[in-house]
Amino acid sequence: MILHDYEFDSKYTTAVAYFSMEFAIHQALKTYSGGLGFLAGSHMRSAYDLHQNVVGVGILWSYGYYDQSRHEDRSLEAEFIRKHYYFLEDLGIQATVRIHSQDVKIKAYYLPSHIFSSAPMIFLSTDVPENDFLARTITHKLYDGNEETRISQEVVLGIGGTRVLEALKQKIDVYHMNEGHALPLVYELYSRFQDMEEVKKRVVFTTHTPEDAGNEQHSIYLLHKFGFFNGIELEKVRSMMKMENSDTFNLTIGALRSTKITNAVSKMHGEVANRMWQSCEGKSEIIHITNAQNRRYWSDSGMLSALDDHEDYALIGRKKHLKRALFNVVADQTGKMFNPDILTIVWARRFAEYKRPGLIKQDFERFRGLLEHAERPIQMIWAGKPYPFDTNAVNAFNELIHISHGFKNMAVLVGYELELSRILKQGSDVWLNTPRVSREASGTSGMTASMNGSIHFSTNDGWHPEFAKHGINSFTIPPIDHSTPIEVQDNEDNKHLMDILEKEIIPMYYDKSEQWTQIMKTAMSDVIPAFDSGRMAHEYYMKMYNY
Repeated sequence: MILHDYEFDSKYTTAVAYFSMEFAIHQALKTYSGGLGFLAGSHMRSAYDLHQNVVGVGILWSYGYYDQSRHEDRSLEAEFIRKHYYFLEDLGIQATVRIHSQDVKIKAYYLPSHIFSSAPMIFLSTDVPENDFLARTITHKLYDGNEETRISQEVVLGIGGTRVLEALKQKIDVYHMNEGHALPLVYELYSRFQDMEEVKKRVVFTTHTPEDAGNEQHSIYLLHKFGFFNGIELEKVRSMMKMENSDTFNLTIGALRSTKITNAVSKMHGEVANRMWQSCEGKSEIIHITNAQNRRYWSDSGMLSALDDHEDYALIGRKKHLKRALFNVVADQTGKMFNPDILTIVWARRFAEYKRPGLIKQDFERFRGLLEHAERPIQMIWAGKPYPFDTNAVNAFNELIHISHGFKNMAVLVGYELELSRILKQGSDVWLNTPRVSREASGTSGMTASMNGSIHFSTNDGWHPEFAKHGINSFTIPPIDHSTPIEVQDNEDNKHLMDILEKEIIPMYYDKSEQWTQIMKTAMSDVIPAFDSGRMAHEYYMKMYNY
């Protein structure tokens, strides 16, 4: 079957299958939770833009990640609602995988390139009548909280995806694992070649997280029991993976030892990853290819036109229009009427402890002073999706909702998906990013904010050091001593954050509008093309696929 409806550019003819547990292709297709999916979606859009020989392989989640709504008291409610997609095509083929000594049927659905202007996509589902109820639930929910279900999902993605491509008679030169979830594909390829060196020539790996918790691991016996290793004897797996003396199997280590090359997702993350895995015997070389996002999807065309035409008044007018569009959402959800003339700060991304969503309010009286300032107030908006079974993250989200009831210019929005993310980035003045330094691998949300003239205000982590020029295209919370206790670090970062807000950002916005407009323009110019995913998709071919 021919999956692509475009001719390949001669630079990009190597046939690549890009495996990811999540893809954020379009608001209408709920196959993502957050940053990993946003990144994969932009990669697929740029693969289409550049006419690359890439096909995406993911899972069709029957209930998506979750739908974010509110309880009666306005606190977060996680809803699981079955999804239907009439724009996907049933490929009419099935593959079978062995999970927990049981045959599980996998159905394949096709997303043609022309639907959302992306590389063609194949989505896998076990939610078919041929399977029993338990097998059907494997592809119900992205990042299911049950460990055995999670392992089963990885078997479906890695082994099932590889077998579906074979059933479709696709000749694949390179298998790209976006994170370690698709690692079982390595053992499927081993069953064909019977030689790990031959397998390694065909597999590349992107590692995304410097967080120990993000590097998934399980009992090697449990993985074997569920078919993760595709029926290969356990002692053979231990020998191939150099894990003779461990009963715990780390997916990232398994991927590092099964691939011809690995990439981290920013320059800083490359340094962190090489330190993190320096004692990992037999690992592939770890380079860095900095994450990026697709300008065509994320940028407001009116802002770009004003920038290209050097029309400052048009740029300012367009930003005000985009702020009003965002404030319509705020009014609809919260009943609060925000003012487009007031400096508007947004913190929006996955709610995780190390990202510190509440850092700006740590000195609460100082934060209150900014919200209630008589002449130069701020407006503050939060949005993002905590993992629905992470009590601490959900509580942090709900605490902000509770606090927001006391302020007319503080809002917490629900429904954080692609469309709301784009509205927030286009309608904000400042995009706040507060991770503990070295713990954010890339953090691409600030890129798409900068594309829309929202100034990135961040700790010096992830992609930010490769972009930032303080007071010229962004603002940077200065470095601190990271050997001190976390509470001390948080207090210092909060103090620096508030000092910059009070002494630099707020005065510039209200008193030096020409300088503020210049920062907006420089941010937009500097972020493109360096952080457009066309650059990233090209680098993958040059540094990984043709390596």
